[in-house]
Amino acid sequence: MTPPILVHAGPLLVRYQAVFCDVWGVMHNGHTAYAEAGDALVRFRGQGGTVVLVSNAPVPAAGVERVLDKTGVRRDAWDAIVSSGDIALAHIAEKGYRHLHRIGPTRRDSMLFARLPGANLPLNEAEAIVCTGLADEINETVASYQPLIEAGIARGLPFVCANPDLVVDVGDRRYLCAGSIAAEYERRGGQVFWAGKPHPSAYASALARAGELRGAKPEPAHILAIGDAVRTDLAAAQGMGIDALFIASGIHNDEVLTDGEIDAAKLAALFAPSATPPAVGVMTRLAW
Repeated sequence: MTPPILVHAGPLLVRYQAVFCDVWGVMHNGHTAYAEAGDALVRFRGQGGTVVLVSNAPVPAAGVERVLDKTGVRRDAWDAIVSSGDIALAHIAEKGYRHLHRIGPTRRDSMLFARLPGANLPLNEAEAIVCTGLADEINETVASYQPLIEAGIARGLPFVCANPDLVVDVGDRRYLCAGSIAAEYERRGGQVFWAGKPHPSAYASALARAGELRGAKPEPAHILAIGDAVRTDLAAAQGMGIDALFIASGIHNDEVLTDGEIDAAKLAALFAPSATPPAVGVMTRLAW
């Protein structure tokens, strides 16, 4: 069902106690903060609401906060951050993995790699693979990793995906993410742990954090997810049984917007398939 197009989020937000908000595509575009989004969450918090930012970024929460600061997102717009990087690290610790083969840009994701046990090992010495993204996201594609995928599956190595996103927009450019490699690994029969949305690990962590902050976990009817991706944000909300607000100017902008505004016909086409997760509303950008 096509969600209603909203101009103001305030009347919707006041119905909830907690918001699980996506970061990239909702709070900023990788370069610049969306000021109205930050203002909306500040007003929500001012009325007693709790905001947990839920990011598929493959770094610890401190790394997410560093990008928020760099892009100019106001610090009083959230209470806590749940990141895929932290979820991946917790999973690796729980499994007791000590010998890991790492995939990803070493410098960009150094905050996560620095917290992994041991050194980066060749695939034939590893007990698991951890992936934060493509090592060279400019020149590589998933095809570049086919030999590694085949070898990892042949050895039965579990694959820890520290960023379940398939793609990300940075300004006007689109890049492949770790999820693109993980999806192919899984499609070929490999075992993948997805550390983030749309999988239960993300919003379950956010719910636990909201409960700590509020003194009790809010009921699903009192939680709103806000995000720009049908596959991750809306699907995660559907999986937890909570409402979702869809932001159209993010990852689906080419599919939904015409001249920067929501195109009703395009929106209807995106939500027409029965498998598309529902949303209680859609906005071009988050604003009170």
